[in-house]
Amino acid sequence: MSVQPLSQRPMPTSRDRLRARAIRRILSAGDTSALTHAVDVTPMPSDKRSLGRPAVSDGLYQDFECIDKVPEELFKKLDVKRGLRNADGSGVLVGLTTISNVHGYNKVDGRVEPDEGDLIIRGYHIDDLLAGTHGAGRFGYEETAYLLISSRLPRKAELEDFSERIDSRRELPTGYLSLFPRTTESSSIMNVLARSTLLLYAFDENPDDTSPTHEVDVSLSMLARLPRIAAIAHEASVAVHDGTKLAVPPVRQGFSMAETVLDVLRGDEGFTREEAMLFDVMLMLHAEHGGGNNSTFTCRVLSSSGTDAYSAYAAAMGSLKGPKHGGANYKVGEMVDDIAEHVSRWDNEDELASYLERIAHKEAFDGTGLIYGMGHAVYTKSDPRARLVRRYAGKLAAEKGLGEKFQLIQDIERLAPGIVQEARGTRKPICANIDLYTGFVYSMLGIPADLYTPIFAMARLAGWTAHRMEELYGSGRIIRPAYNSVIEGRDYVPIEERGE
Repeated sequence: MSVQPLSQRPMPTSRDRLRARAIRRILSAGDTSALTHAVDVTPMPSDKRSLGRPAVSDGLYQDFECIDKVPEELFKKLDVKRGLRNADGSGVLVGLTTISNVHGYNKVDGRVEPDEGDLIIRGYHIDDLLAGTHGAGRFGYEETAYLLISSRLPRKAELEDFSERIDSRRELPTGYLSLFPRTTESSSIMNVLARSTLLLYAFDENPDDTSPTHEVDVSLSMLARLPRIAAIAHEASVAVHDGTKLAVPPVRQGFSMAETVLDVLRGDEGFTREEAMLFDVMLMLHAEHGGGNNSTFTCRVLSSSGTDAYSAYAAAMGSLKGPKHGGANYKVGEMVDDIAEHVSRWDNEDELASYLERIAHKEAFDGTGLIYGMGHAVYTKSDPRARLVRRYAGKLAAEKGLGEKFQLIQDIERLAPGIVQEARGTRKPICANIDLYTGFVYSMLGIPADLYTPIFAMARLAGWTAHRMEELYGSGRIIRPAYNSVIEGRDYVPIEERGE
């Protein structure tokens, strides 16, 4: 079966989309565990309904700030790189890669010199990849994924074959939905996504095969299936909450990743080509970001042990779920909404700056003192991804009547660095990161907030694949850093002599 090139295929009409929605399969609780709410009937030990927290349990539950805290001077004395970071904030060099380069500074005579940010994938600047695909009116995520996995740009026939292989795996395995891992009614779609990934291991005839052929096949399968899995998890949550029916999205052949996600989420509402192209930009910008970010490094650590692909990707998802990593985009959306509510005139720079100062001094929003979407571990002067989102999102924001809110976010980006520097007492350059714009773009596209981070995972799967394969076939050594022990020896005391 040949697939019409994405650039030549017309967008489906409204009638096509309505017909696709009409044939969605309606599932009952007897068809899938996604609608079943299973609970643990035994409370946690510290719960009042169980053993509670009497004084005798204090030794077990308290004083961890003292037990687990190592004196600050020891880290300096032993030159420990906490968080695998150097004293200047740069990452500790733990490997070499041919996959990408996340550039945000230069090292000159041992000092970090800030520089404009750049993201280079397999030797190609992200600006050029976007310009080359979108400038020709084509979706670019599939081309980027092919580049990441194979290390070269695909020819036309190869890109069509790549898309066809993804299409061939969009259908979920027979019996999969009856075991769908939402039975605990998880509050996190990312948790469901990780467990769904592990469940796919059971449907693979050779799940522990780490040959290149099988690794590529697993990656293509995940790229094909993650959008429907995430959509089903979200729809099941809505169905349980609202008492409605769960409709399983139909399999649509020949769609790009961007079109597939919007199709399974938007249903009858449909989507425009402009929306799909903007979403494709977001997928391309999230596809890869170096080997040192937390989720990719997690994937590499597990892969270095020789474990299966499903375990490595599920672990990476667990990392991405964290609020310090992929979960940050949701917090940005909450913050921007809070600012919009409390600043009466968005175009009043003094009023906006005053409220940002209150946030930075822990007097407003969530009290953490963080202006979410500002700052990055590598980028100093600019995040190229944020710059590109700003460029591509402006037109659609204006068309949707959201130009003022888009301008508000740009004003936050312009004012926040100086405010954060003042609050922290630092002169270190601070720039906006892509998270500042991600939530706004996704909400503009009608994507539910609980799917922001799962979409991050779908896009990053291609990058995780590249790093996993580099670890499997290029490194060959299990990752095992060292921890120095700073404990003192103690004499064993018989239990009868330990007091009451």
